[in-house]
Amino acid sequence: MEAKRKYAFEPDYAVPPGETLLEVTGSLDMTQKDLAARTGLAIQTLHRIFKGIQPITYETANRLELVTNVPANFWNRLEAQFQEQVAKFNERQRMAADIEWLQSIPTKELMERGFVEPLKDKVTLLREVLRFYGVSSVAAWSAVWKEPAVAARRSACFDSQPGPASAWIRQGELQAQAIACQPYDKNRFMAALEEIRTLTRDTPQVFEPEIKRLCAEAGVAVALVKEMKKVPWNGATKWLGPDKVMILLCLRGKGEDKFWFSFFHEAGHVLHDKKKDLFVNDGNCGDRSEERADKFATEFLIPAKYNSTIKDLRSRSEVIQLADELGIAPGIVAGRYQFLTKRWDYFKDLIRGLEWR
Repeated sequence: MEAKRKYAFEPDYAVPPGETLLEVTGSLDMTQKDLAARTGLAIQTLHRIFKGIQPITYETANRLELVTNVPANFWNRLEAQFQEQVAKFNERQRMAADIEWLQSIPTKELMERGFVEPLKDKVTLLREVLRFYGVSSVAAWSAVWKEPAVAARRSACFDSQPGPASAWIRQGELQAQAIACQPYDKNRFMAALEEIRTLTRDTPQVFEPEIKRLCAEAGVAVALVKEMKKVPWNGATKWLGPDKVMILLCLRGKGEDKFWFSFFHEAGHVLHDKKKDLFVNDGNCGDRSEERADKFATEFLIPAKYNSTIKDLRSRSEVIQLADELGIAPGIVAGRYQFLTKRWDYFKDLIRGLEWR
């Protein structure tokens, strides 16, 4: 997360360096005709410089240094500052037309999480939100988040709430970008998944840093971002580059069984799907890639051949015994039992809840 920035007053006008030039020549009792003769510049050229229509070039600055005894770098800095002010003024006018777009972005939540400053000026706030997204305009935001035919758009949430949806994913991107990873290696990632499966028996304090370490060594950045309002997603997968991929998770549902299923579901996307797509797990079925990811997570955690055994479980001790045999957390076995039998109250005390620290 970025450090908080301080904002100074920014005027809505720009003073051309030509005005300073007029003051300097006036103090030297030099007429505009004299200045033209001494610099070798046409009077019309000087008039355009005075009004800020024509810039002071490096060559002109050198001439002014000889004539006024004011260093050339002073005129160059003055011109650069003027052009910067003009650019910001023009940008502000352009952004003023896009203020309405902010209504589609969860700015309040982003402020509460420290990603955006709590600014009252709407144009400055718009600029901050664009900075958060890493884009230069609302049009650029649309090109990045709305126009590409990515898998995420198959989600009703992304179609109806692109602002909150993109904000959640962007938080994951920022977190993932800060994670140093080795180049992606499929075999190494599979080996990491085998080891991570055994970590399901540990507490979050143990498994969270280990997941991140093992995955980073295989080129996968695991980001954990708190769920946002209007974004009913369990996870997402996005390639950040040819050799680095992000798995983004939240604690929606809070049960360890759902968390681990979501993690291995996203791992399935990493292993089997195209790098160009952004995949989101909103719990809806019907898409081939999502069904494949579901099947991968199901088989990796508990192979389907155990389903009949799980449906016949009758006591907590039997659930724990089977979990020990499988080398996974009892809560995952309990979650599978609930899913298979639809008896959602059975063994729920074995499913540990996960909370944000």
